[in-house]
Amino acid sequence: MVLTAGLWLAYGLLLPVGPTGEKFVMLRPGSSARAIAYKLRDQGVIRNASAFLLLHAVRSRSLKAGEYRFDHPANALEVYDRVARGDIYVHTVVIPEGYNIFDVANAIELAGLASKKDFLNVVQDPSLIRDLDPQAPSLEGFLFPDTYEFTRTQSARDMAAAMTHRFRQEAKAIGLTADMHRVVTLASIVEKETAVAEERPLVAGVYLNRIQRRIGLDADPSVIYASLLAGRYTGVIRVSDLQYDSPYNTYKYAGLPPGPIANPGRTALQAAMHPAATGYLYFVSDNQGRHRFANSLEEHSKNVAAYRRGQGGR
Repeated sequence: MVLTAGLWLAYGLLLPVGPTGEKFVMLRPGSSARAIAYKLRDQGVIRNASAFLLLHAVRSRSLKAGEYRFDHPANALEVYDRVARGDIYVHTVVIPEGYNIFDVANAIELAGLASKKDFLNVVQDPSLIRDLDPQAPSLEGFLFPDTYEFTRTQSARDMAAAMTHRFRQEAKAIGLTADMHRVVTLASIVEKETAVAEERPLVAGVYLNRIQRRIGLDADPSVIYASLLAGRYTGVIRVSDLQYDSPYNTYKYAGLPPGPIANPGRTALQAAMHPAATGYLYFVSDNQGRHRFANSLEEHSKNVAAYRRGQGGR
């Protein structure tokens, strides 16, 4: 009898079993040790649930919920140690500077962490940053660009909270404490207009000059954002987009839009905080990844003509 029991334990606990490829097993929060044991057995990760439970009775460690990745055969002792240690699988999500809420939601969905719809529903509620910006219409602008590691036990709100927490850390580091709504909104447009760090204070200065003179910003990224919010963006700006009646359309309405149009990084935020003192009122691409700036409409028209020649006359 003792020999039989010993062989049974050895078979259940010591002989490796499991995938030769890759298998993910989700152990839900609140699962009992029994439910975990049978889930691991049903997924082919351990041989015997009863042997696993006997091991648990002896060791009496807390078993951690989460998603586990198994990519090689292992015995039940190794599996038990991993689950007790909480060696859960994390999904890396990269949020580049300038991503808007739709881009971030896509990244979250592609990582298999939440649906795009669920994430967008969460970020429409600005309560996570209401103390920072009482005027914020959503979390747009406050989902700080960074590389994040999330688990599948985290909710869409948990992930949004992690991103807004990073924003708070960055804002504190650069001394962004006042005029939050204006700075983040302006920074989001600057972020979308140029990827060249040294140009960003100039771009911010141009927009402030136009605001002061009550000249429309005429920012293409704001037109795109208005179309995205309306679900009408096709990948190119159409004449109808320029005429579309939205407070985010800066061709139609002067001044800054009601809120950010993307999530700016550190240099764009700093540019909005410290715009260049300049007389420039216009800028256009130079077809080389940078921009030509102009004080007058006449000079700007020449720069636009040069841009169009560089685009092959389009």
